[in-house]
Amino acid sequence: MRAAGWHPASTGNRRPAEGMASLTRTENAVAELVAEGLSNPQIGQRLFISRHTVETHVKHIFRKLSVSSRAELAAEVARNT
Repeated sequence: MRAAGWHPASTGNRRPAEGMASLTRTENAVAELVAEGLSNPQIGQRLFISRHTVETHVKHIFRKLSVSSRAELAAEVARNT
C-alpha cells in the first residue's frame, strides 16, 4: 500500500500545541480584540459573530491558556506579540 501513496497515521511523536499556538484562527482574533479592550458585543460586531459565540470562544481561550480574567488574557497576548 505504501507504493500507492498510503502512509500510516502519525505515531504520536508530535506534542500538542501550547499557549497561543493552541488557539484556532478565530480564537486568536477574539483574544487580540479582548486585549485591545473590546467588549464581547463589540467583538461580535467586528467578527460578524454573535455575542454568545464570542463568549464561547473566550471560555475556550481561558481554558487553553489557563487564565481566568480578560486582564490575564491581555497580558498573555502582549507577551506573544
